[in-house]
Amino acid sequence: MKLVMAIIKPFKLDEVREALTALGIQGLTVSEVKGFGRQKGQTEIYRGAEYSVSFLPKVKVEVVVIDEMLDRVVEAIQQAAGTGRIGDGKIFVVEVAHALRIRTGETGAEAV
Repeated sequence: MKLVMAIIKPFKLDEVREALTALGIQGLTVSEVKGFGRQKGQTEIYRGAEYSVSFLPKVKVEVVVIDEMLDRVVEAIQQAAGTGRIGDGKIFVVEVAHALRIRTGETGAEAV
């Protein structure tokens, strides 16, 4: 199993969720996060004064998938989250050693 973590622009969340649902993904976790990459933040104006915003608002989507679905999930996220502009985000894939559904005690792929 793999944990797919995608850091995306907030307005792309619904499109990503719909793309994953279309693949049969039944659950995911979403967190509001802040960060920066090559964008290096942005400049804002408040009451006539210019100031720098170091961290940009993003959304982190996390989903655990079986190995056979990994490529389709990553491609679906990339297609749904992409705008072709800087700041579209990143996708990270991490190995999941163990999973357990607390309610039933199911483990492995059945727990996902």
